[in-house]
Amino acid sequence: MASGFWSGKRVLVTGISGFVGPYLARELLEQGAEVHGVLRPRADRSLSRGLLDRAVGRSVRLREGALEELAGLLRIMDEVRPDAVFHLGAQSFVKMSFESPLVFARDNSMGTANLFEAVRLGAPQATVVFAGSSEQYGLVFVTAEQYAAARKKYGGVFPAPERLPELPIRETNPMRPMSPYGTSKVYGDYLLRNYACSFGLRGIVSRAFNHEGAGRGINFVTSQMAYQAVRFALGEADRIQLGDVNSFRDWSHVRDIVRGYILLAEHGEPGEVYNQGSMRTNSVLSYMLIALEEVGWSVRALRTLRGTKSVDRPAEIRRLGLWGVEFDATRVDELMLTEGLSFDLEDGGLLIATSRGDVRVVFDPQRFRPSEVPILLCDASRSRSLGFQSRAGLRDIVRDQVEYYQDAQHRTGYALP
Repeated sequence: MASGFWSGKRVLVTGISGFVGPYLARELLEQGAEVHGVLRPRADRSLSRGLLDRAVGRSVRLREGALEELAGLLRIMDEVRPDAVFHLGAQSFVKMSFESPLVFARDNSMGTANLFEAVRLGAPQATVVFAGSSEQYGLVFVTAEQYAAARKKYGGVFPAPERLPELPIRETNPMRPMSPYGTSKVYGDYLLRNYACSFGLRGIVSRAFNHEGAGRGINFVTSQMAYQAVRFALGEADRIQLGDVNSFRDWSHVRDIVRGYILLAEHGEPGEVYNQGSMRTNSVLSYMLIALEEVGWSVRALRTLRGTKSVDRPAEIRRLGLWGVEFDATRVDELMLTEGLSFDLEDGGLLIATSRGDVRVVFDPQRFRPSEVPILLCDASRSRSLGFQSRAGLRDIVRDQVEYYQDAQHRTGYALP
């Protein structure tokens, strides 16, 4: 592989110590690239867990710098002279963006502006891939009733939908971000395309939908579900705590997404935008049910702690055909998507009957966001035309996270956020 496109190329990765950065670095190293990573100075000079887990910490050439400091970024550009820049660096925990919106504006918006300016001045030959997000699309409407309810709840929705349903989500879908995080990514997306038009920057936008895998931060809901399922199976907890289980997401494995980033750098058109995703949508609840099955607790039925809602065989997989897309989903997904089944705070939680006994799931109001994105389903046709593939199935992704937390060293030191 080292004799291919990336052999000997100098690559700069921001966010090298985050969740995605080490996966991307490993893939690039295996393809023969010389990988440099921007790393915020650490007092103890220690490497992040992600760099250690992916075994790339000693192979990546780390450069100390911060996105909010233009002078430091210019120095890095002068030292590295990158052929490609992958801009992953960002504050990415959506819930925290409601608590600290100015931090996200500083790091994600102004930090991105500093990086693009540093590339323009110091490495204008470089191809830049900006890691946008499906959170930019935000509020996506399936029915006229849903649109009317959103207008009533929020007092107005702009832009109004031009088609219903707005699924699957194409690159031309309206952007209605529902968090400061999503809004900060819209800024970076537009700014990169402006730099491409105004200054000739070879910039390409990836709007990657949710991507997960071993090492995802413990605060993220997928990691929380895998972590709690493992603890419950080991007898370290007597219940599982969740927030909104009704949200649907398009989940891919992080390895598939980083291969997509590399593909865009090789073949993407400057100034263009490409969705990356699995082209399936599954609920948070299904993710939890599959996590329980992956720790050996086969799911048989569920019912609400209060009220009369119940579903037999909720984790059973079937093939759905909705909105012109066919994808695998659970039985409970099918009921939620086609018959309007939902689970709310008033239900109190769920009692899940399994082969090894009941699992009590409690709905925690502190885990609900002020505003939520109800459903994301990617149309990845543009990136697929370049060769992008989302190979991993949902169960593969969940299994990877579960196995990570079954390793005791990855389970230590965490508390429920």
